[in-house]
Amino acid sequence: MPKAAANGIELEYESFGSEEHETILLIMGLGAQLTQWPVELCDDLVARGYRVIRFDNRDVGLSSRIERDRAFVWSDALFSLMSGKPAFVAYSLSDMAADAVGLLDALGIEKAHIAGASMGGMVAQHVAAEYPERTLSLTSIMSSSGNPVLPPAKPRVYSLFLSPSPAAHDTDAIVARGVKTYETIGSPGFPTDEVTLRDWVMRDATRAYYPAGVVRQMAAVMTDGDRRPKLRTIRAPAVVLHGADDPLVPVAAGVDTAENIPEAELRIVEGMGHDMPLALIGTIADAIVAAAVRATGVKTVVAEAATAPMPAAPEAPIEPAPALTVPPAEPAELVLPEATPPPPAPFFLRLKLRVASWWRRVRNLWN
Repeated sequence: MPKAAANGIELEYESFGSEEHETILLIMGLGAQLTQWPVELCDDLVARGYRVIRFDNRDVGLSSRIERDRAFVWSDALFSLMSGKPAFVAYSLSDMAADAVGLLDALGIEKAHIAGASMGGMVAQHVAAEYPERTLSLTSIMSSSGNPVLPPAKPRVYSLFLSPSPAAHDTDAIVARGVKTYETIGSPGFPTDEVTLRDWVMRDATRAYYPAGVVRQMAAVMTDGDRRPKLRTIRAPAVVLHGADDPLVPVAAGVDTAENIPEAELRIVEGMGHDMPLALIGTIADAIVAAAVRATGVKTVVAEAATAPMPAAPEAPIEPAPALTVPPAEPAELVLPEATPPPPAPFFLRLKLRVASWWRRVRNLWN
């Protein structure tokens, strides 16, 4: 895969589809490599008439590692944050948003549809708010608004994420930890079999394993604060997609994100957790395309197989079948319809958020 110089660092990226098509830029989450955007999703989006770019964020995968003179100590940073004091962080989510825009610059892309998952959704929100001239649409997937009154992750998730990372030489422990993570935060309604999970973990661990980068990314998330004021400035068409059974970022976070982005569409998927099971590829693609269609209209594409990753070697010409004596008609054009949106968020979730927000304001007045 190629690398691009962006925002003073190097980012590993992969491009799918024609450079002549509108671009969808995919931003992955905490400690996750570009490979965690399924190829099947990229192919689906290409088949719908888009170019797709996925990339490794800084400090993960094969992109630049941000090693500073001052060592980052997670326990010290966590104690400082819990005490209300500033903590040393190597970079911010705004810096990571500048990375994404820098990648667009390096590839000569003026504007793109921005889609992000989890922490990547937070970065995507920063892109849409801070670089509106570069943002065609926004899709925020299983992410949050940074609202401090939102419910936290499930205790079982906290205990897993706060446990020490396995040593780089201990492949068995790395695989066991990775599989357990998938099983803990995965989609109960769309479970992935253990053999596939092990394959995914081995694929990523073989490609790159760098726990220190995950810690620095986590520090950037924890110090990002409340993004709601920024969200209210976003004018790009937006779709918020969230799993009803997400144990890491509860669905209330998705509801709050959608309520703070003007005219955002909220899609809640029953049975979805904090992952991208292959069974939900179409659902995720529908959400991204729904935002894109609101921005630039329905795409008309020639019905054909999904394009292979770019750049790719040209394929040999296919000879016509001997029995074919009449030239075939021009390929039919397929106008892709808009997907039917899922039902809105349950009423009690919206009510819970509003009550929590009201109670926080009352406590501020008392203090």
